[in-house]
Amino acid sequence: MTTTSDAPEPALSVRQVLALERVLAGEPEVVAGASHLDRPVRWVHVAEAADVGVMLSGGEMVLTTGVLLAGDEERQAEYVRSLHRAEAAAVVLGLGRAFPAAPDVMRRAAERCGLPMVVLHRPFPFAELTEEVQSRLVRRKFAAVSLSEAVRTELTALITAGAPLQRLLDEVARHSACPVVVTNLAHRVLGTAGERPAVDDVLRDWERIARQAWGHGPGRSGTGGGTEGDGWIRAELGGRGERWGRIVLCGYRGDTATGRLLADRAAEALVLHRMLGGGAGCSWEEQSAQGLLTDLVSGVVPARQLLPRARAAGLPVNRRTFVPLVVPGGDPARLERLLRLLGLSGLVAELAAGATAVLLSLPRDQDAAALTAHFAARLRTETGPDRRVVAAAAPRTAWEDVPGGLREAQHVADAVADSATALDLPPVVRLRDVHLRGLIRLLRDDPHVQSFAERELDGLLRESDEDLLAVLRTYLATGRNKSRTAQLHHVSRPALYRRLEAIQVRLGVDLDDFEQAASVHIALLAHDAQQQ
Repeated sequence: MTTTSDAPEPALSVRQVLALERVLAGEPEVVAGASHLDRPVRWVHVAEAADVGVMLSGGEMVLTTGVLLAGDEERQAEYVRSLHRAEAAAVVLGLGRAFPAAPDVMRRAAERCGLPMVVLHRPFPFAELTEEVQSRLVRRKFAAVSLSEAVRTELTALITAGAPLQRLLDEVARHSACPVVVTNLAHRVLGTAGERPAVDDVLRDWERIARQAWGHGPGRSGTGGGTEGDGWIRAELGGRGERWGRIVLCGYRGDTATGRLLADRAAEALVLHRMLGGGAGCSWEEQSAQGLLTDLVSGVVPARQLLPRARAAGLPVNRRTFVPLVVPGGDPARLERLLRLLGLSGLVAELAAGATAVLLSLPRDQDAAALTAHFAARLRTETGPDRRVVAAAAPRTAWEDVPGGLREAQHVADAVADSATALDLPPVVRLRDVHLRGLIRLLRDDPHVQSFAERELDGLLRESDEDLLAVLRTYLATGRNKSRTAQLHHVSRPALYRRLEAIQVRLGVDLDDFEQAASVHIALLAHDAQQQ
C-alpha cells in the first residue's frame, strides 16, 4: 500500500513560538531571516557550545547567550553556518554581557543563509521557554495522534459496514474542515466532500490547480495554487508498488503535520476500501459518474453548479454538443468500453430501474446524429439477440439544457423498456418513435389516469387473471391480429376465441369496436406503466 511517508511530530512555527506570552516578556526582535518565520520548530535546544550544529537533527530552535562566541567574528559566522547546515529552525540570542546588541557578523550570516535570528532585549530564563514549548509540542503530538487513531477507527468501521466512497470522504472532510478531493493519476476527480460552495470553488479552477501543483511528478507539494504552505496536502493511493490515485486536502487550516496525518489515515482507508471492492459494487469512476448524472437528472442542483464537477470529472464541456442517451438494461462496463473503442468522450452511469445513462460530449463540428446512430448500431451488434436499443434525446449545445435532455431520454427508455423485443424498433429511439406508449408513460402517475385504468380493467384486475391480461396485451399490441396472438401464446384459434370472449364478458366491451378496443388498450398501457 502506498501513502505518504510517516508524518513528523506536530510542530509550532517560529512565528508561533515568538508570539507566546513568556517569550514576549523577553522583548524578542527578529534581526535576520524574517521571511522564514513559518518554519516548523520540532524542539527547543539550549546550547552554548560553539559546535552545536553537530548535535542537531533538524527543526530545533537553538537558544544561546553566545558567551563562547564573543570576540571571535569567524567563529560567530561559522556558528550560524553550522546551524544552517544542520537545518535548525532558528537561533535565539539572549543579549547581555557577551553581546549587548545583535552582532553584525551573525546577523549578516543568518540573512545570507535564510536562518531566522532573534535577539531578546530583556533577561529571560531559557528554562521557561523550553518548558513552555516542549509541553505544547507534547500536547499537540498527543492530540494529533489521538485524532489520527480516531479517524482510522471511524473509517475502518465504515469500510466494515460496506459504506460507499462518498461516506468515507464525508468523514474525512468533517475532521479536516476543508474540501477533500480524490483523483486518479490523470487528475480526473473521482470524488469530493466538504461544504458545497468551497468544493465548487476548488473544482471551478481544478484544471489549472492540478496542472500547476502536481504536473511535475510525485511528491507531497507542488508549485502554484496548491502547495502545502497554503494548506494543500495530498497522500498517494496505490498498492504493490503501483500508484493509481491521490487524496487531497484543499486549504487545510491546521498545522501541516496534523494535516499529513489526516491525509495518511484517509489514504490507508481508501486503499483498503478499493481493495475490498469499493462498497457499492462499482468502481470509483462509475460512482463519480453516477453521482453527477443522477444530480443532473433530478434537477435538484442547478446545471450551472454541476458544471465544475463535470469538467473536473474529465468531461469536455467547452464548445461541445451534448447527446443524452439512456440504454434500458445496458451494462455500464460494456458501454464504457464501447465509448473508448469508438473514440467518443462521455460519462456512463447506471440509473434507477436498470437503465444506464450515457452523456456524449462531441465537438460541434461533428455530426451528432450520425455518431449516435453508429454508437447504437455497434451496441446492437455486440448484444446480438437482445436487440438493445438506445433511447436518445435531441442534441444540446447548452449545458443548462442537459438535465432536460437526460429526462427526455429516460422517458423514451421507460416507454420502450418492456417492448424492445416485441416491437421492431430501430437502434436509436427518440421521442417521436414512442407515440401513445410514451404519452401514457409520461402521465402514468396522474391520479385520473390511474383511476381510468382501474375502471376500464376492473373485471380482470379484480380476479387477478394474469393469463387473460397477457392475452389481451398481445392481442392489442399486434393490432388485434388473432392468428398472430394465437401463435405467440401457443394456443389454437378456437381456444383463443374462448379467451377473448371471456375477456369481453368480464370487461363488458366489444373488442371489435375500434373506440372500445382503443379505450381498453390505453387503460392497459397505463396499468403496465404503473407497474414499472
